Amino acid sequence: MPGLIFLASSPRVAPGQLTWRAWDTTRSAGRVLTGSADHPQLPYLREAGIHVEVAEPDAAALVRETSSGTVVWLAGADGDEALMREVGAVLIGMEDPPEVEVVHGAYDLPGARMLDLVAVMETLRRECPWDREQTHASLAPYLLEEAYEVIDTIDSGDLEALREELGDVLMQVAFHAEVADDFTVDDVAAGIVDKLVRRHPHVFGDVTVADADEVNANWDKIKSVERGDDASIFHGVPMGQPALSLAAQLQRRAAKADAPDELFTDEDTGAELFALVRRLRAEGRDPEAELRAASRRFHGRVRRWEDSGSA
Repeated sequence: MPGLIFLASSPRVAPGQLTWRAWDTTRSAGRVLTGSADHPQLPYLREAGIHVEVAEPDAAALVRETSSGTVVWLAGADGDEALMREVGAVLIGMEDPPEVEVVHGAYDLPGARMLDLVAVMETLRRECPWDREQTHASLAPYLLEEAYEVIDTIDSGDLEALREELGDVLMQVAFHAEVADDFTVDDVAAGIVDKLVRRHPHVFGDVTVADADEVNANWDKIKSVERGDDASIFHGVPMGQPALSLAAQLQRRAAKADAPDELFTDEDTGAELFALVRRLRAEGRDPEAELRAASRRFHGRVRRWEDSGSA
């Protein structure tokens, strides 16, 4: 039965990479139309011998054309939803309306919206005065702030807020990659993919592990090889991180290297706190998280005191 088919394809998929049904639909249609002479699918359809005409996006005219056979409309990047709504309005009240269908010619793969983020950051870096002025150094405080905001949403259990805050962190990664002259966001992604594959031989290789402890042990061995024999066990530890998390990370590294107990003792200022960090770590508790939780409880108690009118 003749009808109108909207052929939609993701702008994040390479043009010409259409589904079999999309190719079959365009080949068998009476007419194939599009509203743009620059539609990315045009060269590939024409190369395949499919005649495509550029026409005005007129809903009434499209519906009339179906009287002579099936009409395929190549939707633009936004899906031409406004045109589809106009077609729906035309169909209302028709005694024998034609069938209208949406055929998806190309679907997004997981992670495809990352391409949108990269494109937006490229545009901002080129056209926004503030974004053009930024450097790795000027952006550094924002990355730290966004990371702390992620921790806040995790502590609060607000998953919707977590999604948003993770997006802010992801934006910082894309921003730094856009600012860089010596590497691109693809280099960043390639580097972490290679590292993950290399450090998970039990998944991507032929290594067998019994449990998560063996996974961690293998990770540390591989990491040690990557650092080199002469590298310190503290290689890569950021000394500028908050003091509690710094103490915990240094202790973890030293413990994995079987450093003697006497190295963990100290009589200088902060020794008791350092010892407390060691005890919490031995109990499997995160000192930073423990103090943050206590601070949140204190925050709540003071707020309730304020709200009671006692302040």
